[in-house]
Amino acid sequence: MSTSLYESIGGQPAVDAAVDIFYRKVLSDDLISGFFDDVDMERQAAKQKAFLTYAFGGPAHYTGKDMRTAHAHLVARGLNESHFQAVAGHLKSTLEELNVPKELIDQVMAIAASTHDDVLGL
Repeated sequence: MSTSLYESIGGQPAVDAAVDIFYRKVLSDDLISGFFDDVDMERQAAKQKAFLTYAFGGPAHYTGKDMRTAHAHLVARGLNESHFQAVAGHLKSTLEELNVPKELIDQVMAIAASTHDDVLGL
């Protein structure tokens, strides 16, 4: 039986640490922080942890909205390619900061890239 990406990166403690660091980076980025002005960040972080656990093959069951629905209101507010790339960059730098091996970062970034069209409503 092969090891899931979730297990390979270190399971729930790694996902929790990554999401916490990731949102610190996102909220300090003037290009994208405005999209989170009216967001309950504790709730948002919990949803993101559940989603990533699910996306990485972990045990959690993500029951949130699909990516297109979840981001439609942000697209209406101007969410575009530059914002997507900024968020992806923060994700990558977070994983690098946590010393996640490059081959695992590549897998995570491929998963992130697969959400591109839905997140941007394309």
